[in-house]
Amino acid sequence: MSTVTSNTYAAATAGRTTGAQDAVTLLGRILLAWLFIPAGWGKIAGFAGVTGYIASKGVPLPEVAAAIAIAAELGLGILLLIGWQARWAALGLAIFVAVITPIFHNFWAVPDAQKMMQMQAFWKNLAVVGGLLFVHAFGPGGWSVDGRKRD
Repeated sequence: MSTVTSNTYAAATAGRTTGAQDAVTLLGRILLAWLFIPAGWGKIAGFAGVTGYIASKGVPLPEVAAAIAIAAELGLGILLLIGWQARWAALGLAIFVAVITPIFHNFWAVPDAQKMMQMQAFWKNLAVVGGLLFVHAFGPGGWSVDGRKRD
């Protein structure tokens, strides 16, 4: 086993991460949060349009649903970005995305012209759920508020 491999293995089994792992997990958190934080701000700026769209999908209480979406995307997205309570933030976002995906990307019930786009969005969202579950399972890395509390 190479020195790099054995050092990475030793760090992982001791509950520690290497600098390279911390950099990659930070990049991963930034990219995941980038999906949610701007979306949350956009929903605040266009609240009336968002509630209309939510209502068009048959979701009851569209104003409440929009407020929940803003809280999830903006609030949990920021927590994920900074890495504070990141495991729970990631789990909350994973549940949120898993619930909304079949409602807003129901490719099986759209006209043929929209089917491919909605199918791609559906599976992309499920892949995002997978990434969020990785953060929930393995944590945000050392370059996070949670990681600093460990030291």
